[in-house]
Amino acid sequence: MSALLQVSDAHVSYGKVEAVRSVSLEVGADEIVTIIGANGAGKTTLLGAIMGVLPLKGHVSFAREDLARLEIEDRVALGLSLVPEGRELFAGMTVEDNLQLGAFRMDKARAEAGFDHVYTLFPRLKERRKQLAGTLSGGEQQMLAMGRALMGAPKLLMLDEPSLGLAPIIVAGIFEIIAQLRKDGVSVLLVEQNAKAALQVADRAYVMELGEFVLNGKAAEIATDTRVAASYLGFTTEARNHV
Repeated sequence: MSALLQVSDAHVSYGKVEAVRSVSLEVGADEIVTIIGANGAGKTTLLGAIMGVLPLKGHVSFAREDLARLEIEDRVALGLSLVPEGRELFAGMTVEDNLQLGAFRMDKARAEAGFDHVYTLFPRLKERRKQLAGTLSGGEQQMLAMGRALMGAPKLLMLDEPSLGLAPIIVAGIFEIIAQLRKDGVSVLLVEQNAKAALQVADRAYVMELGEFVLNGKAAEIATDTRVAASYLGFTTEARNHV
């Protein structure tokens, strides 16, 4: 499996505080990789640094291109996209206009194809395409944030806490879409506190604590690790065997 994204010995600091230390990871083509960990572990910081929002020391390559000197817009043009925690939508603009912003580098034909793809994945957005983004429910806003990122036809979509604050039935739908993206040829790097759901959908997983990866491997194997089960899944493996 060829690596679409490669991060080697990454360090990210806020002033004198090092939030990410000696982190290395890979995401392959058509692969879902998740990073789980507690609040403050450095997960969001790492995604921001990969996207170019924060300065990073180390090496990051995407689609065999060194990202060191590339601005955010150039990373998007390569096929890298981030859906941030909090969604960061334009509340006073319509659903359709928010989506259009995601296709700012696309010609008319490709933008229209993007709309068709997003509306197929998220039929509710099509129903609300003339509605202001700020009037949508939390689940609909998350769909819109993902849809806006997909308008740029990314090869790799980075998702930061997509289930945050959403009802369980909406979360299930979001994770179904994440699984569908892999079938559509989009790789996913998923940061998620809902470790159980993340590990069920992912191919591989990294566990992050205090800015470092302390465990990584196949998601199914990580899910059975006693430390992960006790810390992030809410039970021990012994207890799970009796459920």
